[in-house]
Parts: sequence; structure tokens; C-alpha cells
Amino acid sequence: MYKRALSLLVTGSFLFMACFLCVKSMDRIQLSSEPVRMLKLELAQLEEKAKAMEEGNITDARQDPGCPQKGLGIVDIAVSGQRVVDVGVVEHTLMYDLPDEELDVLLRIVEAEAGNEDEDGKLLVANVVLNRMNAEVFPDTVSGVVLQREKGVSQFSPVANGSFYRVKVSEETVSAVSRALMGEDISQGALYFAARKYADTGKMRWFDENLTYLFVHGGHEFFK
Repeated sequence: MYKRALSLLVTGSFLFMACFLCVKSMDRIQLSSEPVRMLKLELAQLEEKAKAMEEGNITDARQDPGCPQKGLGIVDIAVSGQRVVDVGVVEHTLMYDLPDEELDVLLRIVEAEAGNEDEDGKLLVANVVLNRMNAEVFPDTVSGVVLQREKGVSQFSPVANGSFYRVKVSEETVSAVSRALMGEDISQGALYFAARKYADTGKMRWFDENLTYLFVHGGHEFFK
């Protein structure tokens, strides 16, 4: 009798813990997918605005003398009331239709590498990842590029130190990545970037001797 009751108690406890862990796991999945949902919403809104511009239904704020944001771009009422979106962004159409898991990887690496940079600095990191994806000498997926290891060494330091897996993606990163996916590229074809201040001396020497220096933006130098 006691053995049967103990067995039922153990079984019930096991089932309770299994259900609890399952719910927690689902919560984590929902949490990690929120930036992806934000990104997809932003892309959809930008595409709508690009289409509206083609049909003549949106006025470029730089051409509207009555617009209080004259000179700054298109006033994006739909997204955040006073937010301004550069007209150059909405003139593009979606160039990269990535699955959710690839979007998540791109958002995370941009946040991890350029979380302290301005939005263009974040855009540049996204550009480099996408440039690599399109180059024959690199993997042809975002996750392949970001998680690539050369002779056992990760190509991106946030993957090596684990910060890639811990970042909280900001709205600015979502905006920068959406611009990259819409085809905006300000990277001049860059395939590499590095923060000289924090980089290993030997690594920077290799960059200087083997790559073509392009420009510096914020704390990153860009090469190809």
C-alpha cells in the first residue's frame, strides 16, 4: 500500500517537473523570438511604404515645406508617432527573405558586435555578415557565416566568449538589420571589421598586411 502511494507520488512529482520545464522552455522560445517578430513587422511596414512611394501616396518629407521634419526623411507615423525613416531605406525592396532562425542569428551578432555603436554602425556589421554570405569563400547562410570556425577559432569574438547567446536585442538593432535586409549597404563591400583598440596585435597585423583598408566608423575599422 505504502509502496504504491510512494510510487504514485514520485510519478506525479516527475510529471509536474516535466510540465514545469516544458512551460519554461516555451517561455524562453517566446522571449528569443520577440526581436524576430519585431523585425518582420518592421520589414513589412517598410515594404508597404516603399510600395506607397511608388504609387505616389507618400511624400518625401525633404520635399514637403510644410513638414516639421523637413530635411530628415519620411515621417513614419505608423511605427512610433514621431519616428523618422530615411527615404533611402523605403526606396529599397526586401532583398533577403531569411527564415526566423537565421534572422535571430543576424540580430544577435549585430547586437553583440555593435551594441554600443550608432545605427549605421549596426547596419555596417549586418552588411558585413550578408556580404560574406554572398561571397564564394564564406558559407552561404547567416548562421554558417556567424558560427564559422577557422582552425578551431570562431570568426566572431562574441561567439567565442558567449556574449552572442546572452544579448538582449535593442530596437535600434532591429531597425539597422531591417535596413540591411531591405538592401541598404553602406559597407563598400567590406568582408571584415575589427576594433583595433581591443583586437589582438597579431590579428590586426594580419588585417593590415593582407586586406584592403576601407574606412573607420565608430570603434570599428572595415576591410575587404
